[in-house]
Amino acid sequence: MDSGAGLHWRALEGLYASAPINQLFSSRLEVVGEGHARILFDIDPSVFHAGGAAHGTIYFKMLDDAAFYAANTLVTDRFLLTTSFNLLFSRPVRGGRVTAEGRWVSGRRRVLVAEARLIDEEGEEVGRGTGTFMRSHIALSSLPGYGG
Repeated sequence: MDSGAGLHWRALEGLYASAPINQLFSSRLEVVGEGHARILFDIDPSVFHAGGAAHGTIYFKMLDDAAFYAANTLVTDRFLLTTSFNLLFSRPVRGGRVTAEGRWVSGRRRVLVAEARLIDEEGEEVGRGTGTFMRSHIALSSLPGYGG
């Protein structure tokens, strides 16, 4: 039987899967543990810029989501909101599976900090980012997809 934390993590996975924006991408969230989330993305030409690689908005989406969910593992009552996010692009992604690894860094009350890195199929880091997230007034339990 899942613990309270385990139930919260599975509910976060359901929340991710139910978000309308995520219907546009081939991706899946895995909450690995407290403060740790992983998102697997399949990158194809539908998200390329004119130069033939993933557009920067896709890097942001992957990094923000992984960091956000890593932070939200520590908050069981409220939906978090991204208040800032800094990105570093290190290599182009021309397709394939990319893993976004998010980890909580600090903060537990009002503002949380988390970071994420993107790893391509060859195991190379292609980008990284750090975000700050704050508690919203939105109850997680009120959101479609959270908990079932």
